[in-house]
Amino acid sequence: MRLITVLTALLCAALALPVLGVLGSWWGADAQSWATLQHQWQTVLPDYALNSGVLVLAVALGVTLVGAGAAAAVTLFEFPWRRTFEWALLLPLAMPAYVLAYVYTDALQTSGSLQNMLRGAFGLAGALWPDVRSLPAAVVLFTLALYPYVYLLTRTALAERGVQMMEAARLLGAGFWRRVGQVALPLARPAIVAGVALALMETLADYGVSAFFGLNTLATGIYKAWLAMNDRQAAAQLASLLLLVVALVLWMERRAQARLRFAATRQGPATSQDARPLVLKGGLSALAFALCAAPVLLGFVLPMGLLLRLLAQEVQYAELGLPLEAFGRWAWGSFRLAVMAAALATGLAVLLAFLQRWGVRGVQGPMDRTAQWALGLGGRVVGLGYAVPGGVIAVGMLLPLAWVQSAAPQWGVPAWFTGTVLGLMMAYLVRFSAVALQSIESGYARVPPAVDDTARMLGARPGRILMELHLPLLRRSTLAALLLVFVDVMKELPATLVLRPFDADTLAVVAFNLARDERLGEAALPSLAIVAVGLIPVVMLSRALRK
Repeated sequence: MRLITVLTALLCAALALPVLGVLGSWWGADAQSWATLQHQWQTVLPDYALNSGVLVLAVALGVTLVGAGAAAAVTLFEFPWRRTFEWALLLPLAMPAYVLAYVYTDALQTSGSLQNMLRGAFGLAGALWPDVRSLPAAVVLFTLALYPYVYLLTRTALAERGVQMMEAARLLGAGFWRRVGQVALPLARPAIVAGVALALMETLADYGVSAFFGLNTLATGIYKAWLAMNDRQAAAQLASLLLLVVALVLWMERRAQARLRFAATRQGPATSQDARPLVLKGGLSALAFALCAAPVLLGFVLPMGLLLRLLAQEVQYAELGLPLEAFGRWAWGSFRLAVMAAALATGLAVLLAFLQRWGVRGVQGPMDRTAQWALGLGGRVVGLGYAVPGGVIAVGMLLPLAWVQSAAPQWGVPAWFTGTVLGLMMAYLVRFSAVALQSIESGYARVPPAVDDTARMLGARPGRILMELHLPLLRRSTLAALLLVFVDVMKELPATLVLRPFDADTLAVVAFNLARDERLGEAALPSLAIVAVGLIPVVMLSRALRK
């Protein structure tokens, strides 16, 4: 057992290497490093910082208005199609932001189908509106793709924690609108902040939309410095700045989550008159319907229709037809990588969660303080991985390899990770093990500690407790972890773009490359495949919310 604990702690330490590699680039900073930073500050860094800051602030406002507004509408009010919108508002989770960028660019650009139709119908000429590839358009796309984070957490807070508090306010004589404005929404404020923080971490980590639109952000600057300029020091400096911003957002999210504990939970079914949604009529009903319908139509229904239209046009006009053989190779490569990463991340999460539970319960005597500290640190390291952008992970992996290569070229260590499946798996574990760990820990929270105590008194050893007792009880949580990591890896773009093996493209990389080459019709098929896979966790979430 001690050996397994040590190995798990070492693996968790290895997952911290990318972050340590980025931060370690400042350890031996010399005059040239500071000159590089000064040059960036005088040239590109203000533009990167300004665009990233504007993007973050605007997306924060957008996802708050759309997500929190939709959550309040479906939870507190009754209007036509409300129950349909309860699950339909989650559908944009399946649509990556970079796919939305490809679709709307094809439809709305100067040579796109919509402008051509309007020019033909009204006899107009030239561009009818500014170029779609702009910072405001990126804000809209990120809002449509990421508002479900805020919607999901806010709806849960209002539905499960707001009923009792609003009932108490009603008994004290407060009117409905006062209860909504001064009780329900302030009660959901920590959930709103937590959802906004998750959306902002995704925005900061994005590379597909920013690169496709030609925006200068910290994320795109990392890749330009590393791949275009071949300047590792500049890439490391930009990566560390991005990591600092993400750490600030993560700190805000942690504070919001800590504040959630003050809310009361619902003890039984809400049967009071106050717990029932207020029936809206007339203009207010139409406004609530429009508030919920707009993000669903613009974030999922319309993009899906445009993707299917692009695919139909490609099938109709392509002389050689679709490259089904190549598509099969890309799909198989994506599927293989996603399955491997899901299995490894879930296995690590199960082992780490079990060891942490083992130490807490003190089965066959408590583990020593060093082992408990190592496991606790490992859990925090794995839990922070999802907040680290893919670009930072890629740079953080390549920098230590470059140092090893310069110090001991005879070892050949960089060849193990650079452009290999092993390097990709390392990046995926750093990025997505937190998703699996969260699911497994939630499953363990539903397993009573008395179960472990009973097995211990019957003489069961740790391995048997895990295999024959815990795993059957964690079956649903384990399946959820596998599916969530699988879908995240299928959609992942930045780290895959840098670390993938030669001639081993994934669906996300193929869609990005085709769209970048203005072959949007051919990009429709891999984009549709990514969206179809992304619907799996959306269906799971919808079923869980209904229950």
